[in-house]
Amino acid sequence: MRRPVHFAVALAALLCMAQAAPRTAAPPLSPQQIYGPLFEAVQGQRIFPDGKTFVDAVPKDDPAVIVEAYRRARPQGGALRDFILRHFSVPGSQAPQAQGLRDHIRALWPHLTRPALDPPAGSSALALPAPYVVPGGRFREIYYWDSYFTMLGLKADGQQHLIDSMLVDFESLVARYGFIPNGTRTYYLGRSQPPFLALMVDLASQPDDPHHLAALRAEHAFWMRGSEQAAGSGAALRVVRMPDGALLNRYWDDRPGPRDESWAEDVATARDSNRDKAEVYRHLRAGAESGWDFSSRWLEDPRRLSTIRTTDIVPVDLNSLLWRLETGIAGRCAAAGDQACARRFDSLAQARKAAIDRWLWQPTAGRYADWDRRTQKATGILSAATLFPLFVGLADQRQADAVARLTEAQLLGQGGLRTSLIASGQQWDSPNGWAPLQWVAIDGLARTGHAALAREIARRWIGTVTAAFRETGKMLEKYDVEQRKPGGGGEYPLQDGFGWTNGVTAALLDRWPDLDPDAPVAPAR
Repeated sequence: MRRPVHFAVALAALLCMAQAAPRTAAPPLSPQQIYGPLFEAVQGQRIFPDGKTFVDAVPKDDPAVIVEAYRRARPQGGALRDFILRHFSVPGSQAPQAQGLRDHIRALWPHLTRPALDPPAGSSALALPAPYVVPGGRFREIYYWDSYFTMLGLKADGQQHLIDSMLVDFESLVARYGFIPNGTRTYYLGRSQPPFLALMVDLASQPDDPHHLAALRAEHAFWMRGSEQAAGSGAALRVVRMPDGALLNRYWDDRPGPRDESWAEDVATARDSNRDKAEVYRHLRAGAESGWDFSSRWLEDPRRLSTIRTTDIVPVDLNSLLWRLETGIAGRCAAAGDQACARRFDSLAQARKAAIDRWLWQPTAGRYADWDRRTQKATGILSAATLFPLFVGLADQRQADAVARLTEAQLLGQGGLRTSLIASGQQWDSPNGWAPLQWVAIDGLARTGHAALAREIARRWIGTVTAAFRETGKMLEKYDVEQRKPGGGGEYPLQDGFGWTNGVTAALLDRWPDLDPDAPVAPAR
């Protein structure tokens, strides 16, 4: 999709303003802030099995009128559910069915595509100026890191106009809020997700369009806020100062309290923790920003979510992606003739690589690891995050070879790449495998000289997706790669749809067409 020149100029101006000036306009209110006691009653009584259902509902009346009606009636239980159904449009959808795996994915793109959105008053949705693709199931809005993997499939299926359209949306979010939120809901405005914008821009029809640079620089500024404060405290917001003074990053959330979409679950976790509730809420929210919500990577006791301590961890995946963002900005600044900017971001990237090599690379173990600020050493958790430096081009050949050996020996399961080696009951742990982590591993291994292992992971993963599709007729959010079946764990039911699984599957079959389970078999000679 070719953007009108006037739109590109206006968007670039907005991005520059967002980067240069503090934002004064108050962000829209979340459902928890709008509905107060009604919100707590619905979530506390678990009127809907999934806490995200109510916070995505659209009011049929003025929110103030609904709140007043609730105050007068104070319905409970079934009466409260009836009250909500009278006053709100509660979401739900049905996916199409198709015979073959590849045809099913192609049929899903229109089903998952949404038009530009101008939400009504009282809705938790954020406005978006262009069409976009949602993951599916309970995820009814555009999500940040999901969308990169969805775009891979859109590229494979010739849907370039949707990739460009989604970039318009993401860059408009940066212009309005100074960053890309976790998803396009008011209750996500305290946090982002793993920063894939630089990689998304590489998929654009016009990746060298200079207006992308303003969005990338604004995103970098968001992640590096707190750098000066971290000089004294060791950590501030998303920035961590390492023992040698180098700066790396962690996950965070700018808002306090339990999450709107998981309010009852967070309240219960904090209550069971015997810890300061505000601290637990911050760690839970930071875990949500990581995209790995939740994982043994963030837990002191892998089997107790109440021991979560996400903000104490310096993650290898986040810092790899930020290195990729810095190198991308440096290259674009050089192409634009801004040598001062190019030198600055090249220096930042070099400093980050040195810090990653010093603090996150574990030469004896042959892996990259997360680093624990409290113990002042690497964590013992081996996870698929160790492959991110290969994916972004940060690892040297010696490091890539060591990670490849470890991956084949320990992370490769019967049905694809394991997320970790720990069966914690959390969804970002064994036995689950996730489409984005398969792609990161496959692409990273392939680009570092390990094509055979990359293809083997792809073969096993496609086999798992195919087996579940033939059993259920659905593309799923995650899979059990030990038993090649639908995945489990986590704080909500298994979802189908599913954006990033569709995207990665389509991209892998585009790379290796012979892995397509529905491809005709060549006759023997």
